[in-house]
Amino acid sequence: MYTNNSCPVITRMQNCQGNGRPDREYESYRWKPSQCDLPRFDAKKFLELMRGKTIAFIGDSVARNQMESLLCLLWQAILPLQVEVPRNQGNRRMHRYYFRSTSTKIVRMWSSWLVHQTPEAIDFAPEGVTKVHLDTPDENFMEFVPTFDVVVLSSGHWFAKQSVYVLNNEIVGGRLWWPDKSREAKINNIEAFGASVENIVASIVTHPNFTGLAILRSYSPSHYEGGAWDTGGSCTGKTRPLEPEQMVKNDNIDKMHEKQMTGFLRGIQKKSNKSKFVMMDITGVFSYRHDGHPGPFRSLDPNKRTQDCLHWCMPGPVDTWNELVLEIIRREYEGKKSSSS
Repeated sequence: MYTNNSCPVITRMQNCQGNGRPDREYESYRWKPSQCDLPRFDAKKFLELMRGKTIAFIGDSVARNQMESLLCLLWQAILPLQVEVPRNQGNRRMHRYYFRSTSTKIVRMWSSWLVHQTPEAIDFAPEGVTKVHLDTPDENFMEFVPTFDVVVLSSGHWFAKQSVYVLNNEIVGGRLWWPDKSREAKINNIEAFGASVENIVASIVTHPNFTGLAILRSYSPSHYEGGAWDTGGSCTGKTRPLEPEQMVKNDNIDKMHEKQMTGFLRGIQKKSNKSKFVMMDITGVFSYRHDGHPGPFRSLDPNKRTQDCLHWCMPGPVDTWNELVLEIIRREYEGKKSSSS
């Protein structure tokens, strides 16, 4: 529905064809659910459903990946042979694109963990190491939540980075940081992720001024082999999706997904406002798509040691996520329209 040449917002690291990737078959696979049909993305339909509304992608760099995919899908949306270039009205804090024909806004806000973080010293954790407050939502985006009609949340991968976990102003764990071996950490990074999900879901479903639609996109699977992103991990030469019998169990991805699901279910039970919250579970399906990452083609120099087996080529599998988002929005808004009429 677009190419790396037709969409100018593709980040260099996701522009696999522009970086010299020789194969293209990965662009053409579509996911077909076994019990329903997933319609092809209809840009005009999306903009009509979102007329006068704002959709916000909030989270890490995978959220940016999905937001840029949506922009590319919408870029040539309005009339055949007529390109509508959305206006960028954003700033460093909030990237905003505006489609004038339907007054639709596409927003992206950065939030590494979706919860509050601070570098200040706490107890035996010195200044400089990031403190992640698992029970406090990130105020940098929460103040804007009531202004959004649809919110798509993305997190998880930053829990692999160095950080200190704080609950009720008490240090309860850490990742790549725990200097005092005489103290026992109460939670690990996977449990910390689950706690953060529960908190952010609860914060949104109890927000007195949010009445929109929230979507939690489940943990995006990576496909590093032979190491991590910074220790020589690779996904070179993957040109087709995995077959079921080729799937190898990944304990870390499975546990992150499980804790995210548990956190979501716990958080949603606290609902007190008129919002709707949906879990969009992509983890299992996209575990097959080891062919969809940039790998060595994250830059024009394929000989670089560091590969990207986390983000997704554009065009590529990430576009299906926005087909799912459109279907969720369609069911929500068309359902409301039919019930009100």
